[in-house]
Amino acid sequence: MSITKEYKGIVAAFDQYREQLGIIPDELFAETPKEGCWSYAEVYSHVMQATLSSSIAIERCSHSNCPPTTEGLTLQGRFTLWFGCFPPVRIKMLDIMNVEKISKEDARNLIIKCRKRMETIMPLIVNAPINVRYKHPRLGMLNAKQWFRFTRIHLQRHLKQIDEIKNKFHAA
Repeated sequence: MSITKEYKGIVAAFDQYREQLGIIPDELFAETPKEGCWSYAEVYSHVMQATLSSSIAIERCSHSNCPPTTEGLTLQGRFTLWFGCFPPVRIKMLDIMNVEKISKEDARNLIIKCRKRMETIMPLIVNAPINVRYKHPRLGMLNAKQWFRFTRIHLQRHLKQIDEIKNKFHAA
């Protein structure tokens, strides 16, 4: 895994999130397209908060500030990191994720904050020990490089979700 390649993917994803904010109509940003789906506002809230949480995990691993463990990745974790995407199954996250509807301005500010945070922690990953891991709720114990890769994969997955929301509004 190339840290530089992952970072470029992360930056490109942030650029796409920023671009989408200019395209999404203001009146639809917080509207839920149908029952059981997230609004654009909730997707932005979730993905940026998850990115900030991932950055904390990366930093903890980089500074060896995690409890020692011999645990590793779950099967889903192996799949996700190996193929660079999530398995093709729907996971109902609405019940376990605390997402909120944020404003477009909040979304812009979070993108800037996340981008700066990733830029700041990227140099730490180069020398991060591979045997120091921090737990992801679904993927298992990830080291700093794996958390960084997950961040890129997660950002890209939710860009697809934004397209899915657009399609739901067009179909209605």
